Amino acid sequence: MRAGRRAAAASVVLAAVVATALGVGGAPAAPAAAREAGAGVMVEPARPDAVREAAAARVAAMSVRERAASVVMGHIPTTDAAALRSYMESTGIGGFLLMGANVPGDEASLRALTAALTLDPALPPLIAVDQEGGDVSRLPWDAFPSALTLKGAPPAAVQDAFAGRAALVRRAGIGVNFGVVADETADRASFIYRRVLGTTPDAAASSVAAAVRGEAGAAASTLKHFPGHGATAADSHATIPATAMPYDQWRATEAVPFAAGIDADAPMLMFGHLAYTAVDPAPASLSAEWHRIAREDLGFDGIAVTDDLGMLQASGDPRYADPAANAVAALAAGNDLVLTVVFSTPDTGPRTVDAIVAAVESGALPAARLEDAAERVTALRLRLAAEGRGLVPCGDCAPAG
Repeated sequence: MRAGRRAAAASVVLAAVVATALGVGGAPAAPAAAREAGAGVMVEPARPDAVREAAAARVAAMSVRERAASVVMGHIPTTDAAALRSYMESTGIGGFLLMGANVPGDEASLRALTAALTLDPALPPLIAVDQEGGDVSRLPWDAFPSALTLKGAPPAAVQDAFAGRAALVRRAGIGVNFGVVADETADRASFIYRRVLGTTPDAAASSVAAAVRGEAGAAASTLKHFPGHGATAADSHATIPATAMPYDQWRATEAVPFAAGIDADAPMLMFGHLAYTAVDPAPASLSAEWHRIAREDLGFDGIAVTDDLGMLQASGDPRYADPAANAVAALAAGNDLVLTVVFSTPDTGPRTVDAIVAAVESGALPAARLEDAAERVTALRLRLAAEGRGLVPCGDCAPAG
């Protein structure tokens, strides 16, 4: 059997096995899905809605607490595999963000950590990383070009760079990359300038779409920081940047790269702690109106994730001093996944889950909103499992290029 046919047969059998384990309706059994017939392999794909239906069935069987835990992405700073596994076991949360403090010195050791985070390969957590390359790089072995040199590069170069980057992410057992900066600015004084892929809306749009295409099939791309950090030079790690830019101007400028990334099928959209006061005085991460705009005006139908909610606390604004309350407000606004990193401790995740449960029980957070968020997150987790994300065909192989 030639290598290509072996890979095709293996992927089909994997999908069938995973689908069977997950109870995905309409998925063919392995013998019918992949059988040798002379020169090729016959593939019978599952129905388009099978994963979403499987996610809905799983969420329907969850308790309110399990649903609440599933929409939390946490973090603790350690490279102790046992501690990471214990954290996931005790919290039951749906995701984990790897920061620099979680990344050991080599890829093999990192694969061991991501394996420890994965309690159930049939429903893996959303393990994420900020792997932009350049200034924001968690994987020291990523030598692919970043925004520092890709500004002005042709889309093909951007696509190649992000294809290589996504391959490294996948090889490490990571399913999600928070790595596509869809902001645009020509202002060199802006803290985001060095990280943007383009200095005009159209240039950024071309590069963002190319980056998403490059990552497709290897890492779940995330566009950030919606609705656009380039409209203000302030740093959202220390304050809540604000701009009076009106909607029409935003739609013709800052929105263009995000629309391009959404059209390229990016499955995740990160909402920034940015206040476009002419649209909503609240930060976009806590704004129902900005979530409506993303869904209805730009057609985004994937997972809405917050930027690190700890950044709201770091702003010093007393309205955002309670991290658990911020998480509840973010879910109510339309986020599907809430992320906590800064100030996070092993207790942050459980406290966040407690707050979400209490909000649902009090009626402050509609149960249907939590159910919808849990279904979106669970669907991506099932999809990553079915695609074999994180499975490394050759742990000792050197990346091409």
